Amino acid sequence: MNIGVDAASFGMSNSVVASTNDVNSGYWNPAGLVNLETQELSLMHASYFANIANYDYAAFAMPLDDNSAVGLSIIRFGVDDILNTTQLIDSQGNINYDNISLFSTADYGFTFSYAKRLPLDGLNVGVNAKVIRRIIGDFASSWGFGLDAGIQFKRNNWNFGLMARDITTTYNSWSIDEEKFAEIQGAVEGQNQDLPETTEITIPKLQLGVSREFIYHYDYSFLAEIDLNVRFAETNDLFSSSGLSFTPSAGFQFGYIDMIYLRGGIGNFQTITQLDGEDSTGFQPNIGLGFKYKGIQIDYALTDIGDQSAALYSNVFSLKLDLSIFKN
Repeated sequence: MNIGVDAASFGMSNSVVASTNDVNSGYWNPAGLVNLETQELSLMHASYFANIANYDYAAFAMPLDDNSAVGLSIIRFGVDDILNTTQLIDSQGNINYDNISLFSTADYGFTFSYAKRLPLDGLNVGVNAKVIRRIIGDFASSWGFGLDAGIQFKRNNWNFGLMARDITTTYNSWSIDEEKFAEIQGAVEGQNQDLPETTEITIPKLQLGVSREFIYHYDYSFLAEIDLNVRFAETNDLFSSSGLSFTPSAGFQFGYIDMIYLRGGIGNFQTITQLDGEDSTGFQPNIGLGFKYKGIQIDYALTDIGDQSAALYSNVFSLKLDLSIFKN
């Protein structure tokens, strides 16, 4: 639930919490949904780790009236057709390839979003209720529930945004098949003798942003945003202490006649310990392209150009539809 969605946002290094204003706002900042004028559908696919893992996303959003909107989304990140070799060697010590089976591991996130325009001019709020489902073959599965809240405020040409994720702390409760787990124990004798923890928690996180869009001669636009990502834990973020860490990101979008877009961004600043024990600073540069015509928008993003960070580069594709085109 922290990877991100929408190739347009990836192209800007996920620096969109203040400027998001479409169906994808349900993920980035639900307050942005009030800017919808019609029903929208968004689809995205990305492959990670040399196509081993697949990341897919679908969302739908619509205005309820001039001052409110709702949205629904689903995210799946999964690795399919994993070889289960725990029974490869039978009780007699013989190798039997017929005992190899396949299983999948997948994480699902289901989100319902609601946004409301407040009486104070330019101030919008939104909330997410999300259900988390995690599955590891026949071995284990979990259910979880969490809440997000977002705010956007517009003053003149400036946009400000705040997204608070997992504000109640998201809990996932695991159910583990002890019989299946015992089979794994037997396959790796002397290891994994204790069942893993059955409760998984996700602590709150904040994303703050400020953006501004410039219009030149009606045909040209330039959108720039700077964000700050805050976590309440000691991490390898660029700035970190015992109970707080944060790292910046920035992105831009250049548009021509509201049809062609060029995007770029930089983020994911991390302190990386090298093999010699020395620390270095890694970062993730991204670029993207977009094309929109008559309510159909196709976006592409290439992340981590030049392998500047510990993350691997990925190709991200997304499609956004203004569903009113089917009414004409």
